[in-house]
Amino acid sequence: MLRVLALSLGFGLVVVAAQPPAGVPRCATAGPVVPIPELPEASGVAVSAVPGRLWAHNDSGRPILMALDTRGSVVRQVRVSGAPVQDWEAVAVGRCPSGSCLYLGDIGDNQGRRKRITVYRAPEPGNESSITVREAFHGTYPDGPHDAETLLVTREGGLFIVTKGGDGPIGLYRFPRELRPGAIHALEHVSAPLEPSDGGSKRRAGAVRITDGAVSADGQWVVLRTGQALMFYRAADFLAGNWREAGRFNLRRVKEAQGEGVSMGPDGSVYLTGEGGGKARPGTFAQLVCTVS
Repeated sequence: MLRVLALSLGFGLVVVAAQPPAGVPRCATAGPVVPIPELPEASGVAVSAVPGRLWAHNDSGRPILMALDTRGSVVRQVRVSGAPVQDWEAVAVGRCPSGSCLYLGDIGDNQGRRKRITVYRAPEPGNESSITVREAFHGTYPDGPHDAETLLVTREGGLFIVTKGGDGPIGLYRFPRELRPGAIHALEHVSAPLEPSDGGSKRRAGAVRITDGAVSADGQWVVLRTGQALMFYRAADFLAGNWREAGRFNLRRVKEAQGEGVSMGPDGSVYLTGEGGGKARPGTFAQLVCTVS
C-alpha cells in the first residue's frame, strides 16, 4: 500500500505518492551543468529578491558581482567599491533597514592567520553597473582564527558563520544581534557537529569541508554543502545548535569539477556553483529541484 507523504521545504510543496526512507531528500537535476567563463573561481551564490536573478562572485581578483539568470548566464557585472577582496567566500541576500541587501562574506582564511573577518552589507543593486559598500561588520572568533566559506543570513537579518573544517574544526558561530558598522564584534560559538560527515567513504572529521550554505526564503530550512553532498536542516533547530539532518543528497551525480556554492529559490530550485578546477577553466552552474519527504 502506498502512503502519501508531503513536506514543505519552505520553497515548494510536493506530494509524493510513495514511501521513501524518512528524511531522504528527493532531488533531481534540472538541465546540464553550464560553464561560466567569467567565474573560474566561482564561490558563493545567492538568490536575489528580484525574480529570475542570482548573484555570484569569484573568491579572488577584482571586487565584482555577477548577476546571473536562472540558466547560469551572466547578464551583468557590477563593480563593488568599499569592499576589498581579501578572500570573498560567500554572498547572501537578506533584509536590512533599507529593504533588501546583499551581504558579502570576506571570511576565507586558508592559512588560519586572520585576526578578524568581515561581512559587507549594501542595498541590493537594481540595474546599476557599480555600487559602493558603506557598511562593514568585523568579527573575531572566541577560539582563534578559522577558515570559513559559509555565511547564513536569517529572515530577521541575523548573521551566522559555519567554519569549513578539513584542516580545522567545523562549528557554527553567531554575530551579535545588534550590528554596528565599522565595529569589531565578538562572535559566539553556538555549536559543533558531533560526527561531521559528507557521506563519503572517509567519514573522519578531517575529510569534511563545508563550502557554502543558505537559508530558505521563508526561513524554515538551512542547507549546507560539501563537494559531495547537500545536507538539509530545519532552520530553527540548526541555528540553535542542533545539527540533526533532515535529509541529504549525493552531489556526485551532478559531476561538478569543484563544487562550491549553494542557494535555494522560492520554487523548489537549488542552485549550485563551482570552480573550474584550475588553469582558468570556466566555473560551473547547475540547478536541482529538491523536496524532502
